[in-house]
This record gives sequence, C-alpha cells and structure tokens, in this order.
Amino acid sequence: MPGLIRRNDIDEVRSRINIADIVGDYVTLKGAGVGSLKGLCPFHDERSPSFHVRPQVGRYHCFGCGEDGDVFSFLQKMDHTSFTEAVERMAARVGYELHYEDGGQANSDHGNRARILAANQSAAEYFVSQLVTPDAEPARVFLGKRGFDPSAAERFGVGFAPKTGLTKHLKTLGYTEAELVASGLVGQGDRGTYDRFRGRLVWPIRDVTGQTLGFGARKLLDDDQGPKYLNTPETAVYHKSQVLYGLDLAKRDISRGRQVVVVEGYTDVMACHLAGVTTAVATCGTAFGVDHIKVVRRVLGDVENSDTTGTGEVVFTFDPDEAGQKAASRAFTEEQRFAAQTFVAVAPDGLDPCDLRLERGDDAVRRLVQSKKPMFEFMIRRVLAGHNLDTVEGRVAALRASAPVVAGIRDQALNVGYVRNLAGWLGMDPDEVGRAVSAARARTPEIPREVRSFGEPEAAAPVLEQGPSLVNLPIDPSTRLERDALMAILQQPTLIGRGLVERASQVAFANPSLAVVRDGVMASMDLFDSAEWLARVIDEVPAPFAMLVKELGLAPLPEREGRELTLYCQAVTTDLIARDLLRRKAELLGQSQRTDAAAEPEKYRALQVELVRIEAERRALRSE
Repeated sequence: MPGLIRRNDIDEVRSRINIADIVGDYVTLKGAGVGSLKGLCPFHDERSPSFHVRPQVGRYHCFGCGEDGDVFSFLQKMDHTSFTEAVERMAARVGYELHYEDGGQANSDHGNRARILAANQSAAEYFVSQLVTPDAEPARVFLGKRGFDPSAAERFGVGFAPKTGLTKHLKTLGYTEAELVASGLVGQGDRGTYDRFRGRLVWPIRDVTGQTLGFGARKLLDDDQGPKYLNTPETAVYHKSQVLYGLDLAKRDISRGRQVVVVEGYTDVMACHLAGVTTAVATCGTAFGVDHIKVVRRVLGDVENSDTTGTGEVVFTFDPDEAGQKAASRAFTEEQRFAAQTFVAVAPDGLDPCDLRLERGDDAVRRLVQSKKPMFEFMIRRVLAGHNLDTVEGRVAALRASAPVVAGIRDQALNVGYVRNLAGWLGMDPDEVGRAVSAARARTPEIPREVRSFGEPEAAAPVLEQGPSLVNLPIDPSTRLERDALMAILQQPTLIGRGLVERASQVAFANPSLAVVRDGVMASMDLFDSAEWLARVIDEVPAPFAMLVKELGLAPLPEREGRELTLYCQAVTTDLIARDLLRRKAELLGQSQRTDAAAEPEKYRALQVELVRIEAERRALRSE
C-alpha cells in the first residue's frame, strides 16, 4: 500500500495548476472583475451565476450554496475521486513526479474509477488500431458510404470491435476480469465473460475533459442478433442521462458562439462538425432530458439577465417521422428550463444531417441550422397541422389545442406576439385568441421559478405541491379513463404486458397533465419490468409533475387482488387504446366524407384503406 503524498509535493502541484483551466473543462467561465471569473455553479441549480473562481489564489467559492475549495476538492466532488487520485491526476497533467512518505510508490490503481477510465482509454486505442485490419472492411465500407474518410474516423476516434480479442488484449495490459466487467467492456453470462462489443463500429463517448467514459457501437454484420446500436451499460463513470456525444469537441465553440445544436445520432454529430457546425452534440441511447440540460447550460453559460453580448441558442434537429415528433414534444416540455432561446431545425425531405450532407453537401447542413424556427412557433404550427383550418369547427378546435402552448410562454412580450401570430395563422380575431389563451393560462398551474430552473432544492419542495395532482384533475369520463389507465400502468405494468403498455403510451390524451405522465411512461420503457419502473417515470417527467406521478403510482386501484386485478388492469388499458382507435376512425370518416372520390381518387382510396386497418385493429383488440 502506498504511503501518503508528501505535503511539499501537494503544494507544488497545486501551485503549478491553473484552477481556471480545470474548472473551465466543466463550467463556462467569464470575467467577473479583477482577478475573478464566474459561471453557473456545478454543485447546485441556478439561473444566474454565483460560482466564482480566483486563479491567483487557486480557489473557488459559490455564493449561492457555499461550496468552496481548491483544485483538488473540485475534482473530488465533480468526478467522485479520492484526494490522492486528484493529486496524482494533476501531477500527471503537469509532468511532476510525486514522492511518498516511508518510501512508498504511486498507487497505480488510483481507485476503481481511474482503472475504469484507463481501461476505456486502452480499449479506445485498441478499437482504433483494429479499424485498419481486414476484418474491419464492413466498418470502413459503412463509414465510406456515409461520407467519412479515414481522417474523419481519426478525428472522432472511431474504431472497430472485432468478434474476439479485446479481453485478451486488455488482460495483457494488466487489467483484471473484475475491472473489465465493472467498465462494461466485458459482459458476464452463464458461460463466463465475453466481449460486449463484437463485430461493430465503435464511437468513444467522452466527457468534457476528453476522458473516455464508455462507447456506442453500431451493428454491421448480418449474423449479429443484437440491437442496431449498443451502448456501454451504467457504470461508475458512464451514466447515459448525463453524457452528450461530441461535447468534448464542441465545448469551446459552444462557449464562444453561445450556441449548441442537438442532433440525434453519432454520424449526425460527425457530419455537422465536418460541415462546419462545430457545436453539435447528441444523446447516447436516451432522450434529451433534465440532466443533459444541466450539462448544456453550464457549458453554454446559460443565464438569465446575462451581461454578455447576445443571447444563447439551443437548436434541436428532429426527424419528421413519428419518433422525431415525439422527441420534439419531449424537448418542448423542457424548453422553459433554458434561459437561452430554443429553436427547431427540420431538414427538407426528412433527411437527417448525415444524409443531408451526403446528398446536398456541407453547405446544406449549415443552411439547416441557419433556417431554424423558434421552438414555440414550431410547436404551435405542429398543433395547427393536425386540424382542418378550412372549416369553422377545425379552426375552433385548433385554437383550443394551441392556446395552452401560447399560455405557457413566460415572456410577456413573446406571449403577446404569439397571440397575434396565432390569430393570423387561424384567420381569427386577436381579441378572441387572447381570451382563449387567458382561459388556458387560468387552467394551467404556474410552474414556480425554482422548479423551472430544473432544481429540486429542499426549500422548493413545498412549492411542488402546487403542480397538478389527483385532487385537482377534472372528473369527466375521458379524464377518469386516462387517470385509471395510468394508475394501472404505473402500479401493475407486468400484469398488463409490455405490448399493451407500449400501445397505450402512444395514444392521444385529452388531459395535458396526464399526457405528460404518458410521455414519461413512453420514455421509461427500458425499465418496464424493473423495480425502478415508477422511480424512472418520476425522474422522466418535469419536476412539477413528479407529485402527480407519485400519486398515480400509490393511489388504490378500484379492484381486488388476484385474477380480478389482472383483468381490470388489462381492461382499463384496452379501453384507453380502443377510445383512441374510435377517435381516429371518426376523424377518418370525416375526412372521407369531405373528400370527393371522383376528384381525388388516390386520397379517397388511401382513407378507405386506413379505415379498414383501424377497424381491423379495433376488432383484434376486442378479441384479445
């Protein structure tokens, strides 16, 4: 066991490190007077910066939460390392040789976390070396077809995982089997351990400091029975809800340009960067959520009443398909957690940034970001697109559906402007639209500032009770059905079955608060049969809706135990799906009646085909 690091060496390393450089890897810092820098505190949630760093004295202090310390304590708290490991990391950074009391040697392990990071780095280097081997031909073909040459692969650290060899290679470097399992590089099965990534194209997923936390891997071979994309599982260093692919490459330009572009995949990030959009990042196998927002805000320097020039921008790119539209809805529910302006960019012809670059060149990718539309406008127009604005009934329904969106705009000037815009898009009187928006606002619980800032400090906990709850839900039959179905889904998901729950999570909800819970269910399906199911749904919904999820998950179901409970849960979920099918059938019948079969035969035929399909699905649901 190594001895303690000598005090003189600790002081020497501290003096050689500029604390602003280290903190700057995690937080965007800006000048705050002579000898001081400030940024958003990484230890608590805030909208105005109260976290100050003084490089001259080598310390930081937050005037909001009281956190205080030097470069070593900062690393200990941010990366959950020991003091010794923090000192050894900084000594390695500046090339200083440490000495230990009693003649001890440096601890080569640096703790479990450091060993995992080291194993990941060794694996990343191994994967890169394998990309030039004959077995990696499918990987090189894949990259080439998507417009990425060897220099692009090198820039992003892309590699190839052969079917076998990683475990053996890493063991020759001194890593134990237990360490490899802990890192997620190796899986544990009934027949022993195995390489997790086999025959796949591999991207390293790094943190803001450039350390490799995990990997994302794309299936290449026909005999691979695994998912299309496979990621590192949750480990001591890899938490998918907190990492963004490409952030290590984009952070400087995000901070300088005060813009971040959120895309949907690894190749999209590569395409954007190569096309000159060097602020692009992507989530890793999960939806863009609250923890991602925290990371982005710190790097973006996203503050209210900022004294910096200009306003930050967050640009989301979404595919126009159903999955992309659902992603847009989720992003919209979190929009007001940003102080920055939020935008949406949708590529023409349904192309993602990678395909857009392939078909139309780098300039088309840059134009995609430049053609962004404000998030509110995008969502309002999306709501309007679901209604027939050629009829009075359609326009009234569109107003009722879009008024809550406008009512949710906090900025008063923007609110007034969108009332006018909505009136113009609907061809209705602005006063009438304003009244509808005011009525919608009166029905929508105000989200407290503390909660909008995505934090859940103890002082704000009582405020959360002001959010929607079971007692203030309407008691009409439609809302009761949605409520009862969600109670069954949250409490007894396995009795209902994954198939029914997935279908129920995709139906339209009339009650907007319960619709948020439905979205949380949809985002949590990967933990469907886990003991963490309810906790995951609570984590997925915006903070004001957490109490509602807890209540739905704990309120007694109106049925006894045993078979009756199973039948009830399945029946109420089936009723919810059947109601949605009936709604869709009614909409199709209405469209069919308004369509002239002689003038528009193709449209009329398509409507009839869809009607037949919906009716068949209804019958199948009843028979089940």
